[in-house]
Amino acid sequence: MENFTPASALIGGVLIGASAALLLVLNGRVAGISGILGGLLQPVPGETGWRMAFLAGMFIAPLVYIAFGGSLPAVAMEASLPVVIVGGLIVGFGTRLGGGCTSGHGVCGVSRVSPRSIVATLVFLATAVATVFVARHVIGM
Repeated sequence: MENFTPASALIGGVLIGASAALLLVLNGRVAGISGILGGLLQPVPGETGWRMAFLAGMFIAPLVYIAFGGSLPAVAMEASLPVVIVGGLIVGFGTRLGGGCTSGHGVCGVSRVSPRSIVATLVFLATAVATVFVARHVIGM
């Protein structure tokens, strides 16, 4: 949060919202990453191309940003590889259990006024608040 500016946050939010809206309007699909990736793991004819393009764009976009003079923040991972793998598996299980990921529910579902997504997003937020409270005030991290 060292380089946070309201303008960059607004521009980023508009770009995310516009891309989610365009995918829904032009392709009839929700821009939830777990659903897009899951569709590649169980391919349906005619669905692979746009899914691959969407995921490729997620990897290519930072490279384009850097090419135009932007810099990415330094990333420091303090967890060991086994912890990261277990964490990733738990997140994957949670997205299957919750019927989608935070991007799918929070950005796309809430904007479509989906009751399921609104409840899921409220649960995500409440869990995050509880986790931060326990980590900072109970455990003392």
